[in-house]
Amino acid sequence: MTLKQQLTDDMKAAMKSGDKVRLGVIRLINAAIKQREVDEPKAGNERVELDDPAVLAVLEKMVKQRRDSISQYDAAGRTDLSRIERDEMAIIEHYLPAKMGEAELIDEIDKAVAETGAATPADMGKLMAVLKPRLAGRADMGDVSKLVKQRLSGG
Repeated sequence: MTLKQQLTDDMKAAMKSGDKVRLGVIRLINAAIKQREVDEPKAGNERVELDDPAVLAVLEKMVKQRRDSISQYDAAGRTDLSRIERDEMAIIEHYLPAKMGEAELIDEIDKAVAETGAATPADMGKLMAVLKPRLAGRADMGDVSKLVKQRLSGG
């Protein structure tokens, strides 16, 4: 079952059970996915259909937005709004795969280095292009970027 199908099924279940918070968040997710499908350029006027890695990218972006909002609300002393964002983030994170540990990330980076032959910091773009689809939803790409920089700079 694709992630989009799972979201549709969960939306129906939330409607039946009367879980308004979950229903609202799933609707936000679906709206973000549809917006991305409409915005993606494609030949002709047809809409692009997002696959699971692209849906994971949408979900990661939504989680990041909520993290930013939480830090701003906490700084402003608005714990009520911060709590709402945390609840939404927990629902969104439910659809993301489990995060990888640092040892697993290093193994993936080493495999990608072996495949691409990357050796210097100038090769970082080529290496990240290989890693990004593999690690979508399973790792924070900022952390991956730091590890890649360390690896390519001899660290």
